[in-house]
Amino acid sequence: MFGLFRRQDPRFKEEGNFLLARVRTTRNGEVIPVRLSKISEMSADGNGYFVRKMLVGPQSFDEATLEVATNRSHKVTNATVEGGELVPVAEWEQPERDDRRHRAQRRRHGLRADFIPARR
Repeated sequence: MFGLFRRQDPRFKEEGNFLLARVRTTRNGEVIPVRLSKISEMSADGNGYFVRKMLVGPQSFDEATLEVATNRSHKVTNATVEGGELVPVAEWEQPERDDRRHRAQRRRHGLRADFIPARR
């Protein structure tokens, strides 16, 4: 009953039938976007759901393991990352102007425009 009105963990964002997150790897600081399906990826576990997802960074091939436990309403109750850390949603929201500038800089240097490395 009390978990019914629980707020979502600030490191996760709900979008339809998905939980979105971003993991920054410990080794090189690469940020890996994660999309967890509430329907097909989560397993029933007691009073909620559980998922373990192995992540590999597309640029540096860094590895991380994300484990997430939720209640029946899919609100995150526990989340751990081995080999990295979760990035709060407030840190992923960048002004569109900055995003366009980074993409243009990366194109000029012959790099993939859709990958923006983590700031250190």
